Amino acid sequence: MGADPVHSPAGVVQTPSRIREIVARLPAADTFARALADRGYARVEGLLGPDDCAGLRALYDDTTHFRSRVVMERHGFGRGEYQYFDHPLPPLVTALREAGYTRLRDVAQSWHESLRLPGGFEPTHAGYLSRCRRAGQTRPTPLLLKYGPGDENRLHQDLYGEHFFPLQIAIQLSDPGRDFEGGEFVLTEQRPRQQSRVMIPPFGQGDAIVFPVRYRPVAGTRGTYRATVRHGVGEVRRGARFVL
Repeated sequence: MGADPVHSPAGVVQTPSRIREIVARLPAADTFARALADRGYARVEGLLGPDDCAGLRALYDDTTHFRSRVVMERHGFGRGEYQYFDHPLPPLVTALREAGYTRLRDVAQSWHESLRLPGGFEPTHAGYLSRCRRAGQTRPTPLLLKYGPGDENRLHQDLYGEHFFPLQIAIQLSDPGRDFEGGEFVLTEQRPRQQSRVMIPPFGQGDAIVFPVRYRPVAGTRGTYRATVRHGVGEVRRGARFVL
């Protein structure tokens, strides 16, 4: 008998075996570490399939599964909107959070130590969430973003409280060129006494980009220093773009 299906909040069916298959596509920790050190970001090509992306996009219109909606223009963030998931999270989102933390925890710890920051990160995602809860950070932060024609997201950093993991993951749910045009994902990196470096990673449907939340360590002639990173989205010229 096959595995029982897991229903996401909007009724999208994903079997546990399918979720395990997706999670297994995440590279090992050392692969992430090399890419982040070399380029400042890591890309996982084709992490999700078209059906997986369609299922996650379908969640957006069922607002009962989100805790809040943010219209960017009201806050000076740009144009477009996003919604924060509420508990319970879709099973695939939960699995990606846990596996992503496991793969990236050692990278985060090494960054913390090289920048001589206090504290560190628990070995498990559950342990890290427990620390956040003790500090009063109880609301889930995974979100879905929606952009339409003329929408954009200005350069920013996603910081939600005292405790934050130094890496985050964005997954493209729409197909560039077919579903939308424009809307390029942009990273900028500011190093001391240098002009900002701009990166526009390839970002196809189902691809995941791992990038710094606030800063990353960079080796210099006088030791290791912090390179400040911001991210944003260029103007969408046509269609609709969804991102997890």
